[in-house]
Amino acid sequence: RRFLKMPELTLTVPAEYGYVILFNGVGTFFTLMYLGGQVMKARKQYNVQYPNMYAVPGTEKANEFNNVQRGHQNALETFPSYLAMSLIGGLKHPIPVAAGGLCWIVGRVLYMEGYKAGPETRYKKGGGVMWLGVLASMASCVHLAASLLSA
Repeated sequence: RRFLKMPELTLTVPAEYGYVILFNGVGTFFTLMYLGGQVMKARKQYNVQYPNMYAVPGTEKANEFNNVQRGHQNALETFPSYLAMSLIGGLKHPIPVAAGGLCWIVGRVLYMEGYKAGPETRYKKGGGVMWLGVLASMASCVHLAASLLSA
């Protein structure tokens, strides 16, 4: 029994969607692995043992390690919604979303490099370029939703 009658939907995936898969799917996976590797490297460098996620404030080099950890953790906090918007919005606008995926990848690495020097410098090396990727995916997703709702 159906409470809400929905029109049938035929999904046509444009050939350019392959770029979305490469940049926003595969590329972001490798980016997150790279960022995680930076944390593992910092664990050794600053002697922060598992299971501690962060260094204890006040200990030697705690801020240095915690800056690296925050650069990675920040990416993880926003990644699920970014990926969902990319994979959905890319169905309607694959090229802008894929280009945004490249911006997200480059921006995340630059954000991490800036964050290593301290939270106040996280955007000074160009980390803000990641937001172009987020905006491209969000706008594409919203445009797709609007076109489906107006059909």
